[in-house]
Amino acid sequence: MAEIAAAEKSGKVVIKNIGLLLSGDIDHPILDADTIVINDGLITAVGKFKDCDTTGAKTTIDARQTCVAPGLIDSHVHPVAGDWTPRQSQLNWIESSLNGGVTTMISAGEVHYPGRPKDIVGLKALAITAQRAFDAFRPAGVKVLAGAPVIEKGMVESDFKELAEAGVSLLGEIGLGSVKAGYEAKEMVAWARRHGIQSTIHTGGPSVPGSGYIDKDTVLEADADIIGHINGGHTSLPMKHVCDLCEQSTRGIEIVHNGNEKVAIGAARAAIELKCPHRVILGTDGPAGSGVQPLGILRMIALISSMADIPAELVFCFATGNTARMRNLNCGLIEAGRAADLVFMDRAQHTAGNNLLESVQLGDLPGVGMVMIDGLVRCGRSRNTPPAAEVPQLVAS
Repeated sequence: MAEIAAAEKSGKVVIKNIGLLLSGDIDHPILDADTIVINDGLITAVGKFKDCDTTGAKTTIDARQTCVAPGLIDSHVHPVAGDWTPRQSQLNWIESSLNGGVTTMISAGEVHYPGRPKDIVGLKALAITAQRAFDAFRPAGVKVLAGAPVIEKGMVESDFKELAEAGVSLLGEIGLGSVKAGYEAKEMVAWARRHGIQSTIHTGGPSVPGSGYIDKDTVLEADADIIGHINGGHTSLPMKHVCDLCEQSTRGIEIVHNGNEKVAIGAARAAIELKCPHRVILGTDGPAGSGVQPLGILRMIALISSMADIPAELVFCFATGNTARMRNLNCGLIEAGRAADLVFMDRAQHTAGNNLLESVQLGDLPGVGMVMIDGLVRCGRSRNTPPAAEVPQLVAS
């Protein structure tokens, strides 16, 4: 069913009566607009209703003055096969995350694959298989960018060239395999970058048997594109070392749910103080030993906004536009030409906040009323979030 749905076209879609439009762009997080027009999965216009061509729509959605934002992007997941994870023997974890507003997931390595091959031929085969499988199959419509090999000693540049030519564009967390020294990682990161493959490095204490402790100096020497779970996964580096990474590196600062929450707040504050909030991205680092977190990205947004005192509209950008730009994705921003991956939200019923942004700033989760991927409605009122005060309405289809 997911394969068939992935090929379906949305036709023309009009979303009107938007109360709050979050752009995903950290430089301009709120748009002065109340209407989005979509054609065959791509946004074609954003503006005031009177200025948009809304005629001939196949589908019309009345947002009923709720908030529309780019679909959330989970920058750090560990998928295995379809919508199942052996880590917790759990089915439908991806579909459950869709109900938490997540429309795109990015693999940091298929490390939980039972009997995961660690020889070079096997790890390349697994990465290519995962890339192919998730490219063809979207659980519940969610876009899963998978096929992230965990690098091992003995790999040479031609291995990275072969992976790139096969369609692999990501490396799994450096440090989960036998490559743990900074000088080894640096060479392989450079090979990967030369062939268009983006890298992420494990940061902090070991997460599972076989992974290793990766300290500040190793992270800096390796110079991977993303400082993976800078707040630990699960065990963090000292806060002083985390601040040093934020200051001494120019790479992505990834904060995850399955890490140290106090350090997550400190890292977010450090990025603001260093005037580099555009470097911050969010992930869950699940499935993991602590389980699956369908609302993990929303929980991180509420945690960082409320405890780090960062405006909620900026923190939403951490989970949307920042990640999209860093990962070279055609989603995460509400602008013409981008994929129409959208989440409709409102303040939760009975929150103390007077509106959605205020409620998130107070630490409450928003209620999700609808999620759209490529202009197609994938779920209505979420079965996982608190009930939204108001939900959008499909008025014509």
